[in-house]
Amino acid sequence: MRIIPLSEGTFTIDKTKLFVPFDEGSHDLKERPAGSLLVEIQPFVVVTSKDILLLDTGLGFEKNGTLQLHQNLMNAGINPSEVTKVLLSHLHKDHAGGVGVEREGLGYRLSLPNAKYYVQRSELAFAFEKGFPSFVTGELVCLRNNSRVELLDEGGIIDDYIEFAVTGAHSPFHQVFLIKEDEQTIFFGGDDAPQLQQMKHRFVAKYDFDGPKAMELRQQWWKKGRTENWVFLFYHDVKNPVWDFSKK
Repeated sequence: MRIIPLSEGTFTIDKTKLFVPFDEGSHDLKERPAGSLLVEIQPFVVVTSKDILLLDTGLGFEKNGTLQLHQNLMNAGINPSEVTKVLLSHLHKDHAGGVGVEREGLGYRLSLPNAKYYVQRSELAFAFEKGFPSFVTGELVCLRNNSRVELLDEGGIIDDYIEFAVTGAHSPFHQVFLIKEDEQTIFFGGDDAPQLQQMKHRFVAKYDFDGPKAMELRQQWWKKGRTENWVFLFYHDVKNPVWDFSKK
């Protein structure tokens, strides 16, 4: 399988839940509000023998009328129309902002025109119940009553090689994915497993729905991944987006 990180850049986020661009060469983290977190925003493409998979969709920012997600895909040599499946860990705005694209007179439409989107049914309902600032529901309307959206219930397997499971750790209906092909296993934990350092240390995050559970799950995944040579994808890691135990 081929992995392509689609970095949208580095940002800081504080209690306002606003993502502010950060350039390590010209910005000073100490000048940002106290408690600001430094994070990467990084969807991933995984190319398998069956699919071109997109794992989460980024912030949904546009530049010169082009969705950054689309531009990043094209920069990687992939036409947005070639993506076949979109796997959504959860619908917080930094992971689901690129789910849809808005065009004048048309409203929001799914941004990947030929892809099937996979999201937890309860996560979609919760997003509309909870709303702003964690969820931007106007961007998520296109997921409702759409034939190209598969609403999942709890855990299971997609097309015999993509396992998914609800954790209820970072958020109540957050899901994680294991992609298995040709004796290789790729793990995408979304915000349950966002950065390498959180896997290596017993760390309880205040921003998680169930911090202790998230910490314990990270420990379990890391131990199993080391034993079975998993490849981990870290959505918010500035320096280590991909960690491959088979090469360590």
